[in-house]
Amino acid sequence: MLFTEVLILLAATVAATFGFISVFRPLACRIGLVDQPGGRKDHKKPTALIGGAAVFIVFLLGVLMLDMPLGSWRSLFFAGTIVFIIGILDDFREIPPSSRFIAQVLASLIIVFWGNVELQTLGALLGGDPVLLGMLAVPITVLGSVGVINAANMLDGLDGLAGGLLLIFFSVLLFLAWRAGLQNEVNVLLLICGALAGFLLFNFRFTDGRPATVFMGDAGSLFLGLMVAWFLIRYTQEPYNLIRPISAVWLFGLPIMDTVAIMIRRIMRGRSPFAPDREHFHHILLAAGFKVRTAVLIILGISVLLSAVGMLGEWAGVAESVMFYSFMLLFVVYFWGMQHAWKVMKALRRVHDYTLGIQEQAEGNINV
Repeated sequence: MLFTEVLILLAATVAATFGFISVFRPLACRIGLVDQPGGRKDHKKPTALIGGAAVFIVFLLGVLMLDMPLGSWRSLFFAGTIVFIIGILDDFREIPPSSRFIAQVLASLIIVFWGNVELQTLGALLGGDPVLLGMLAVPITVLGSVGVINAANMLDGLDGLAGGLLLIFFSVLLFLAWRAGLQNEVNVLLLICGALAGFLLFNFRFTDGRPATVFMGDAGSLFLGLMVAWFLIRYTQEPYNLIRPISAVWLFGLPIMDTVAIMIRRIMRGRSPFAPDREHFHHILLAAGFKVRTAVLIILGISVLLSAVGMLGEWAGVAESVMFYSFMLLFVVYFWGMQHAWKVMKALRRVHDYTLGIQEQAEGNINV
């Protein structure tokens, strides 16, 4: 694909998503597809939950318009539609976690048995021979897929956070597909990236005083979470093998660590692992005094750094066991930090106050 064709497809997807949201946002408000303020939520006004629907519909129509064989993609579209519908129902009126869980398991089974997207090996995590899953392939694939879907769903806590992290992730995958010469994969990933970019025009806080006018909603986060799981599995297994499994984990490292840490903490306290709270990393940054946009940019920066570590480790041929133990060490540090959040907040407040002092001093020098 020529560079001009890439730009045209990307720009068309951004424009289509922008247009869809602009047209249907008033309708979403009229029919009650909105997120009301209050409780654990930080926004002050009812906000349309139309972003996920825009991403899903623009992506689906875009794929159908492309000149490419659908093949195994059909299983992804069908499974994605299931979690999208469950997400829309949840956006309208909160449904039991058990219903969401069943839909996620069903979608995962569809991509395994229809799409043949299955974890057969975890790579040489422990050194030596690769870890082959054998009879455990299906249950571990389903468990991993459900975990990744929920990790993506839990990202949607600050303006621009979920869309930004997912855009970084899919952009890396786009580069991998382009590098491998997988034209159909490049087209699909361009559609995803373009739809996310169009959504972020409404959702990202480009200035501190401009809150998001549209949210992704569960419809979008569940669908995109399934897409993340699909590509993580697809690109780390035969016949693609674009990246080793542990390197792929680094690409989605921060959401995985945050989700696993939160779930472990909830279970340790005798609560449901799916129960909502305000103990995610982005909540700690807000409690430390960072503004929403700053907190999002910090998290996006960390995600870029972790992705860079994963890619550099891949290209440099660092042993998978080294990458695995390094990630586990990082997770232990992260979990300890979450367990001692008050210490982390004190340290972050000192960093925040120091940074703010430097900024105020610089502004004062400019004024003088």
